[in-house]
Amino acid sequence: MSEVRVRYAPSPTGPQHIGGIRTALYNYLFAKKNGGKIILRIEDTDQTRYVPGTEEYLIESIKWCGFDFDEGVHVGGEYGPYRQSERKELYKPYAEQLVKSGHAYYAFDTPEELEEMRERLKKTGNPSPQYNAAVRTYMKNSLTLSEDEVQKRLDAGEDYVIRIKMPRNEEIKVHDIIRGWVVVNSNQLDDKVLFKSDGMPTYHLANVVDDHLMKISHVIRGEEWLPSAPLHVILYRFLGWEDTMPQFAHLPLLLKPDGNGKLSKRDGDRLGFPVFPLDWIDPTTGEKSSGYREAGYFPEAFLNILAFLGWNPGDTREHFTLDELIEAFSLERVGKSGAKFDPDKAKWYNQHYLRLKSNEELAKIFMPYLQEAGYTGFSEEYVAQTCELLKERASFVKEMLDEGAFFFAAPTEFDQKTKEKKWKEDSAETLQKLSAEFENTAFQSDKLEEVFKAFLEKEGKSIGQVLPCLRLTITGKGMGPSMFHIMEILGKEESLKRIASGIQQLNG
Repeated sequence: MSEVRVRYAPSPTGPQHIGGIRTALYNYLFAKKNGGKIILRIEDTDQTRYVPGTEEYLIESIKWCGFDFDEGVHVGGEYGPYRQSERKELYKPYAEQLVKSGHAYYAFDTPEELEEMRERLKKTGNPSPQYNAAVRTYMKNSLTLSEDEVQKRLDAGEDYVIRIKMPRNEEIKVHDIIRGWVVVNSNQLDDKVLFKSDGMPTYHLANVVDDHLMKISHVIRGEEWLPSAPLHVILYRFLGWEDTMPQFAHLPLLLKPDGNGKLSKRDGDRLGFPVFPLDWIDPTTGEKSSGYREAGYFPEAFLNILAFLGWNPGDTREHFTLDELIEAFSLERVGKSGAKFDPDKAKWYNQHYLRLKSNEELAKIFMPYLQEAGYTGFSEEYVAQTCELLKERASFVKEMLDEGAFFFAAPTEFDQKTKEKKWKEDSAETLQKLSAEFENTAFQSDKLEEVFKAFLEKEGKSIGQVLPCLRLTITGKGMGPSMFHIMEILGKEESLKRIASGIQQLNG
């Protein structure tokens, strides 16, 4: 096999949805697995849909994920430029070549004439009229006008487009690595515009020309491009590039959590999860869309979420480093059917990577959340101790603050259900006695637990009668991590102070 060269070629029309980032990831994994290269090409032939900032957003998103491109708009390379608007002069000669070889033609139809054609066909019962082999015979183009008339119009600078001349009644075969053979009859295809009146190519021509000139070996893209593949195969043949045509692989759609339809931004807003890698603020409307990074996801969790949206390793493993993904990845293990997005599984991945992090690493991430909430003056060493207990009960670092605010301030509110169920008339007296026992105890969790058990035996009390009340005075909560570990971290002075204060408030 010649050198593997793949490309990720988005249009700069808005922020990259997670489906787009998954496509970039699969391209990267395939390239690296096969010792090849991945190229970032920006397909901005439709300047009317250009949204400022989307290119920078994409590059930042990919870098946050932990991988990058070998060639592209931000790194350069020998096949540049990598932005189609900067390659504008390249495309027209190929469009003209297709006209000369009889595989394309000039079309001078005005927007009004095209609309009239569509309306006429609709009246005859055609629900989706298109400019095709039957229609082109009575429209204003170089197939129906004389050579002199065509030349006269061109010389006069009249607006025109160049359309492909789709062959009649031909079986066009596309081999897809994921789906096998896809066969389409050419009668179902229209004479697509290849070159526009504004001097820019359409996606179809630019895509094929650039893939050829950049020596792309495999085109790995979303399923939504599968209907365009027969046209691209025809273009490779008409341009004489059949022998170097890339192999195709069309990735399954990302579906809503219930499986009914394609995942969209609205689904994320409605169900409370991001569909973009990073936060995005629309430059026109100012509307903000949330991203995985700002929602507290780790890049390694996000990579695994993406990798498993359509691919599986063929075994029971569910957590991979980027290098392990490269080693395990193959297009043959990508499914044909749509991949349902599972927001709960996404959180599960994040929880896994949160627990893998060292307490010191988590403390560094946790500190800004504490400072933002007004909890200052705590050392990283102290915060790391709290992370040891809190990380087992959280999916995100920011959740550790909800669970463990008591580590940074004494409670002022107490869990009502626990109070109603567990706080009895003698609870205050029992805790005062217990507190006196703790006075003379080394504040290490195992020693505290020993004293507690001995106290229960001496007083003839059960764990259920005393421990929830002790927890309530110190943390304000009815449940949580090991009480004796909490007390060890808080220390003797703070723990005993909270028991006394808690008794007073709960009895009040």
